[in-house]
Amino acid sequence: MSEMEAYSHERKRMVDKQMVRRGIRDERVLEAMLAIPRHEFVPPEQVHQAYVDAPLPIGNSQTISQPYIVALMTELLYLKGDETVLEIGTGSGYQAAILAHLAKKVYSIERIPELAERAQSLLHSLQLENIEVVVGDGSCGLPEHAPYQAIIVTASAPEVPKPLEDQLSDGGRLVVPVGSRVGQVLELWRREGQKLVCEKLAPVAFVPLIGEHAWSHE
Repeated sequence: MSEMEAYSHERKRMVDKQMVRRGIRDERVLEAMLAIPRHEFVPPEQVHQAYVDAPLPIGNSQTISQPYIVALMTELLYLKGDETVLEIGTGSGYQAAILAHLAKKVYSIERIPELAERAQSLLHSLQLENIEVVVGDGSCGLPEHAPYQAIIVTASAPEVPKPLEDQLSDGGRLVVPVGSRVGQVLELWRREGQKLVCEKLAPVAFVPLIGEHAWSHE
């Protein structure tokens, strides 16, 4: 078996055991998880663990999320293919790559320039040209391209940052972990006109979202 075939086999096993068995049903999400080479988004010393059911360190005190959580948060956005999506916390770029496979346009904000540059380079090498990585304060969102049909936050906030609420389109969906620095609940917010409706989903643990409308500097 070639290395490429081995990775493809590992992705298939990841999807079957970590996602399908745990209730991920969106066929487009499952196809994206099969298509995107997760091993490309982890440091060389972590490649042998790229498809395990766990988050992994990627440097700069940041992590690449557990595969199941990536799939779950993505499925909650109900992407059909014509959306403009905002991601807060580019990190490795893996979640952005999954989103790019499913949406029309993805804007991703990363506060650490080194991670942003690395992710943009990797995404470009994978020919995912519908992603733009921006260095900045993710808690402020990206008002110049709003409104967004979907917003995903891959770092934890003490509450939903108000700018992100304001940048969500009518009918749009926002997925964000909310709670303390050590433990949170994954929340799904839906905009219905002037009203925002919240559904609390599952306990999670994310690195903190640092910014003007989130946690102060580490």
